Amino acid sequence: MNVLLVGGGGREHTLAWKIAQSPRLTRLVAAPGNPGVARHASCAGVGVDDFDGLLRLAERERIDLVVVGPEAPLVAGLADRLRDKGLAVFGPGARAAALEGSKAFAKELMSRHGIPTARYRTVTELEAGRRYCRELGVPLVVKADGLAAGKGALVCRTLEDADDALARCLERREFGAAGATVVIEEFLVGEEASFFAISNGSTSVALAAAQDHKTVLDGDRGPNTGGMGAFTPVASLDPAARARIMRTIVEPTLAAVAREAAPYRGVLFVGLMLTADGPKVIEYNARFGDPECQAILAAMDGDLLPVLDGAARGEALPAPSPSSRAAVCVVLASHGYPGAYQTGAPIEGVDAAEAAGALVFHAGTARRDGRLVTAGGRVLGVTAVADDVSGAIEAAYAAVARISFEGMHFRRDIGRRRAVAY
Repeated sequence: MNVLLVGGGGREHTLAWKIAQSPRLTRLVAAPGNPGVARHASCAGVGVDDFDGLLRLAERERIDLVVVGPEAPLVAGLADRLRDKGLAVFGPGARAAALEGSKAFAKELMSRHGIPTARYRTVTELEAGRRYCRELGVPLVVKADGLAAGKGALVCRTLEDADDALARCLERREFGAAGATVVIEEFLVGEEASFFAISNGSTSVALAAAQDHKTVLDGDRGPNTGGMGAFTPVASLDPAARARIMRTIVEPTLAAVAREAAPYRGVLFVGLMLTADGPKVIEYNARFGDPECQAILAAMDGDLLPVLDGAARGEALPAPSPSSRAAVCVVLASHGYPGAYQTGAPIEGVDAAEAAGALVFHAGTARRDGRLVTAGGRVLGVTAVADDVSGAIEAAYAAVARISFEGMHFRRDIGRRRAVAY
């Protein structure tokens, strides 16, 4: 099978690494890929937003399956464009990907279908938002409606914080068009979890769950990022809890999307809060999480490619092999991330970290004059697998200690906490 992987971040490196292990794979092509992806695939210089270029690449390479990694091209309709040309695509079409592309759409769908989530209101005007914040009370969460690279959820512990968050979205337009509509939500307390299921449009199978660490600093402090690390498994999600989430959240969501938008073919990422009243949806994503993908696929046994292919074609889904192992991913970021940061710093020690047994997934790297250098805010995802989370933490941080680049920043508490408040 010839496979085209669309994307060039840490999630896509992980997918390339996993897909390359499949005995069903003939050739793997990535667009645009990165230096890590290039170890497993032939990389083509086609961007994720170049739909015409991706279509020509798929036709030239006689691609049997396209796997779309990032959310932006899915929300913009890449899967639809490729399917219209007869290609099998792992990833939802634009109407179904609106679950991630519009938080207002997602909340309204949950409200109509009784899917448990936080109380909310959608607003487009500052004063209406201010009034609802005072009605709801603090703490609360202000969210940009559209895609904001994981940085559009603003936790507000005072009304002054809420007023400023609304102004950032609706007045100062810090999130551009994504923040022109705002969702104001009740603050949920509990343990956070990232739950993943793969759907073929009519049925679905669950993957492992993980916990992400969103804020940039230890102790869950500082601004939100795209994710500073993740671990799997989540101890509190036993088989009964996982079955409940599938029955009360995942299956009703997929059924509702199929009725109101289009059949969902791809991976559904449900961000959950495990509250005292049961699991509630924080948000949906239309793709694998990053860095949850690194932890989940590193610990996963068996062949992922038949599951991706079955979902893309609307065929029967083989149940993913359960894993008894744990994995931890620690993200190494550039100084200043998630704000402004420098690029081009030489990276040392990746080979040494891998020799120590870690998997080092490239997120924001490039090769210049033969050297590996930083090329993004999140640079590497250092991932280790062990019999339990404690062992994976130890192995991951031992590997992190072998890597260096100027301004390297990482959290030192990945996997060390369980309970969080959102």
